[in-house]
Amino acid sequence: MKKHFAPSELIINADGSCFHLHLKPEHLADKVVLVGDPARVNTVAAHFDSIENETTSREFHTITGMYKGKRITCQSHGIGCDNIDIVVNELDTLANIDYNTREEKDEHRTLTMVRLGTCGGLQPFTPTGSFIASVKSIGFDGLINYYRDRNKVCDLKMEEAFKKHMNWDPIKGAPYVSVADQELTAQIAQDDMVKGYTVACGGFYGPQGRELRAAIADPNQNEKIESFEYDGMKICNFEMESSALAGLAALLGHRAMTCCMVIANRYSHEMNTEYKNTIDTLIQKVLDRI
Repeated sequence: MKKHFAPSELIINADGSCFHLHLKPEHLADKVVLVGDPARVNTVAAHFDSIENETTSREFHTITGMYKGKRITCQSHGIGCDNIDIVVNELDTLANIDYNTREEKDEHRTLTMVRLGTCGGLQPFTPTGSFIASVKSIGFDGLINYYRDRNKVCDLKMEEAFKKHMNWDPIKGAPYVSVADQELTAQIAQDDMVKGYTVACGGFYGPQGRELRAAIADPNQNEKIESFEYDGMKICNFEMESSALAGLAALLGHRAMTCCMVIANRYSHEMNTEYKNTIDTLIQKVLDRI
């Protein structure tokens, strides 16, 4: 017997669209480019040859169109892993639940999701302007820990090695390590992006070791993160969404990866506030390779 999704669980708007994104199933392409900034959706879609649909709801801005013969949806998700929980789950419902019967479809539809964004570099070899592809992401947010099968999609040995290296305080909750789709990562990163680990933080200031007026719990956090090495690879950057994206996508049977442009290097204390003028290069690479 098929599982039925009650109105309180699968919330469908009166016009037949999903609750937060306000998208209908026919609006979603198989290839999805994810961006944080709603305004960046327009920047991505400026490359499209044609546009078939545009929807805006809160921080969720969506444009679906054609690019060089490929149908692509560009979707903004806002900031943070909590927003990724909303976006990925709702995109999956559009692909794999019949909105008329509220039942799971007989055939699974796999989405290919590439997040392109900005990040802070953590190594001397990741200066501002570098492109980083997240092979694995260490989630400080705890999101994937709320899902039953998290152990099936996480690198448990790396989790233990990281906690030991950091002398991890359990009061922060358990970090998890999600793994990006390997074939998709190779397809997008090719030979001109730095491949490494990423820390996805639950905030921009304290969780990333920034101390303003509120003192942070571990003043040595970033130094320990920078020195962590596992299977010959180091943590290259901070951002705020990659762990939830890779983890949820794997749980739901989708392909996902994250690539980011470094706009601040925490190691050298450099910052590029004019990054919006140069991120178009990364956009072009992702659109050509997805």
